[in-house]
Amino acid sequence: MASPDPSLLSLNTATVSKQWTLAQMIEGCARHGIRGIAPWRDKLAEMGVTEAARAIKANGLTVTGVCRGGFFTAKDWLDDNRRAIEEAHALGAHCLVLVVGGLPGGSKDLIRARERVKECISMVLPEARKAGVRLAIEPLHPMQAAERACINTLEQALDICDALGDGIGVAVDVYHVWWDPKLEQQIRRAGKKRIFAYHLCDWLVPTRDLLNDRGMMGDGVIDLPRIRSWVEAAGYAGMHEVEIFSERDWWRRDPDEVLRTCKERFATVT
Repeated sequence: MASPDPSLLSLNTATVSKQWTLAQMIEGCARHGIRGIAPWRDKLAEMGVTEAARAIKANGLTVTGVCRGGFFTAKDWLDDNRRAIEEAHALGAHCLVLVVGGLPGGSKDLIRARERVKECISMVLPEARKAGVRLAIEPLHPMQAAERACINTLEQALDICDALGDGIGVAVDVYHVWWDPKLEQQIRRAGKKRIFAYHLCDWLVPTRDLLNDRGMMGDGVIDLPRIRSWVEAAGYAGMHEVEIFSERDWWRRDPDEVLRTCKERFATVT
């Protein structure tokens, strides 16, 4: 399989979040020839949305996504998602990624939690459409169903998309969906219309931390070229975000080394 177009590489800022400010990340992407960036909102808040938008534009970067909205179990979820939509609009982001939240405190009703996700998205979707911001549901691995996201497969996410109509799609993060026996089928189902983002990393064996031990592409067991072939066959032609949470490894390295490695692995193993 041919290597991906190097111009499609994007940096999700989580990958160097412990080492750099957003201003440093923007400058670093430009210096390394990485043309896309996906800021997390904590870094946006530190820098200021207006200044971040100015710097991103000045450096010719594409905002592939903003992380994140969702967390519909939070008390202030509605106001927070409205702010997230405003921020994504100000940056001209390709999408606002939704990590939907898990079970409400004290609840064991997973079915109801998933129903509530659809209800909450339906409340903010009109505002997102008005702002021209696409919402991307990111299914998370089932190990995070209770605390972070009760939507755990592309099939579940796409069922919500089909129920709600335009302006809502999915973020395909290989870390969370690689194991799914229906993955190829559901990527095909999503198609160009619904795939708003594509996130890269790898699954380490053993995984030492369920949240913060993702691998660099090529260091784990995910068949990245195969999944890319499915995503591209479905019509997705957007950028590929590297998103690595790595408390014990990549967050301890020089961030320039991290970006160099991202570029090398993107070209050789994805």
